[in-house]
Order: sequence, then C-alpha cells, then structure tokens
Amino acid sequence: MLLEVEDLNVYYGAIHALQGVSFSVDQGEIVTLIGANGAGKSTTLRTISGLLRPRRGAVRFRGEEITMTPAEQIVRLGIGQVPEGRRIFAPLTVRENLEMGAFTRKDPAEIAQSMERVFASFPRLKERINQLGGTLSGGEQQMLATARGLMSRPTLLLLDEPSMGLSPIMVEEIFRIIAEINLQGTSILLVEQNALMALQIAHRAYVLETGRIVLQGTAKELRESSKVKEAYLGLPKEALAAEGEAPVSPE
Repeated sequence: MLLEVEDLNVYYGAIHALQGVSFSVDQGEIVTLIGANGAGKSTTLRTISGLLRPRRGAVRFRGEEITMTPAEQIVRLGIGQVPEGRRIFAPLTVRENLEMGAFTRKDPAEIAQSMERVFASFPRLKERINQLGGTLSGGEQQMLATARGLMSRPTLLLLDEPSMGLSPIMVEEIFRIIAEINLQGTSILLVEQNALMALQIAHRAYVLETGRIVLQGTAKELRESSKVKEAYLGLPKEALAAEGEAPVSPE
C-alpha cells in the first residue's frame, strides 16, 4: 500500500468538513476522488500534504504514519501536490517556476535532468522557458503547475482540479499528459469535478458527498453506476430507467 487514509475527521471551526474518510492508493495507480463543490475533496488533499491537521484519523505513506509531519518533510518523503487554481509564480519565468518545484533538492545536475524530463512531457513549456508565468494561457499555466509538481520527483502526485477553467481541447490534452505521467511510474491521486474524464483514466474511484465517501469501486464500476451517471455524468433519469445499478461498494 503506497498511501492509506484512515478515518480522517477534519474541522473548519465548528464545521465538520471530513467525516471518517478512508481510502487507499496502491503503487502505480491513478485513484480519483469525485464529488460536487464543497464535498471535501480539496480538504482531503490538503490534509494528506500536511497543510491541514485532522482532529482524528491517520495518513500513512509507505507504511509510515505522516499525519502530523510538516508539509515540507512530506514533500521530501515523495508526495507532491498541484493545487487547485494552479497558483504558479506569475512574476517568475517558466524556468524559475520549475526550479521552485525542486526546492527540496540540492544536486544541480539532477535538477537539470528532471527539467529535461518534464520538457519531454510538456514541450510547450520548453518553447516558453524564459516567458513569465503570468503571461501564459490558462492551459499552459496548468501544464506549468503540473510540471512544477513533478520537479520534486514525487512517488505520489496529488492533483487538485487540473481541468478547472480550461477549454475542452486543453482538458483532453491535460488528461492525456496525466495518463502519460502515470505510465512513467508516478502514482496519482486525482481530485476532479469532471467525473467523465477522471473515470476514463483512473483505475479506482471514490465518491465524496458532504465529507463522507458514499461509493467506491473500480473506475469502470462507477462509470456504469446509475447514481454516478445521474449525479456526476449529467445523464437524465429517463435515460437511466432501463439500466441496472453497477456493483459499486457503499462506504
């Protein structure tokens, strides 16, 4: 087991944002968390990466508990996060943004090698290496945010809403790159409102509703679930009337 999340309970003041969330990610997997706005998806990622502290529960990475580990140390252990809204350093160049992603590393030669590897996945960024991040298009900024996350050489990459605000063509490109990154050996935990795209590339999936996991299964099982089709894939009840429910597991 690469990542194990057990009984996470997280509060924002009196608001119980995560209510006993448990799930896992195995080595080599893409696992996706889908759900509506406010379901707790981003809160889950922020807790895993050490930016939030749970009131109860545990996060284990490679068998080691990291629940109270500082965020910087979690990056050093091999967990990288690409935040919602991209959050690149707009006044810095593409190169400088990528170098910021390698802040935990010391060997200049290894950092240069990593930069060439991300340029192989994101050739558009190489063309714009000296361009300021804030002048890139939305899709290019998402590429830069993802590439920056890869510069720490993570074993597990946390992706928070990578398709947000992008055109359909760019969404297709971003998800193609995510699948490619996974094939190169990086495990991925993907938070995404675009359930259709997420379930096309994921191995397994969990559905979060108001801080609880209500469904889980393989991505194929959730794609075939009438509940998921109606609530997250935009299919009307009439179109689902003749369909049987897929054998997904309730929490």
